[in-house]
Amino acid sequence: MKNLKFVIYFAALFIMSCENDPGITPSVETFLPKIALKGSSKVVLPCGSTTYADLGVDATENGQPAKVNTTISPRYFGSSTINTADVYDISYVAINVDGIPGAAFRTVTIPPCNGDLVTNIEGSYSSTIFRNGVSAPQYTNVKTIYIKKISGNTYQISDAIGGWYEFGRALGFGYAAPGYKITANNIATNSFTFGPHIEVGGFGGELIMTDFKVDAAKKQIVVTTDWEFGYTFVATLTQI
Repeated sequence: MKNLKFVIYFAALFIMSCENDPGITPSVETFLPKIALKGSSKVVLPCGSTTYADLGVDATENGQPAKVNTTISPRYFGSSTINTADVYDISYVAINVDGIPGAAFRTVTIPPCNGDLVTNIEGSYSSTIFRNGVSAPQYTNVKTIYIKKISGNTYQISDAIGGWYEFGRALGFGYAAPGYKITANNIATNSFTFGPHIEVGGFGGELIMTDFKVDAAKKQIVVTTDWEFGYTFVATLTQI
């Protein structure tokens, strides 16, 4: 019985000392924000769409509505408004009173409308790529490369190396070479000018487009680029 009394006595002293110790923070209850998408996580709009009505999310903290910050990030062509051809990543983030975030994500795609490859090279393409003359199954018929008209006879391509790293190596769009400008002087005679030069995604290194040939009968475009690290990419794009 004496031993039991001593145990109780020292336990009480320990609890009292913890309560008085400024270095010990008592635990508190926190409620994580809950976010649920309204609608699909992947949306594909008709080509040429200029408007998009986002359904948003339901966000709560401890059963009460939570404030949501929405961010739109274009993958290839730079517009942060979903009103022109591109792939857009939308993130929805809510942060609770203790600074703990919750998030949900959606992808919205507006493909460019296919041109006739006689007067217009815009469109969606599958891609087969060779690098220094070598290819493999994962670089064959990869989807999707976009060519977008940005003014009268000027276009941009979503990946000037045809998706070698983005799709073939599955490294994602951060390793594409987006936004290379192509000016069509005369599509019928394959007269094009290119530039300015760009870099390859997360790797860096100057990429120079050296050739761009259109075969309207085959619905194909062959794009050749030289990368300063000693690689030449030849991508055959076939209109989808």
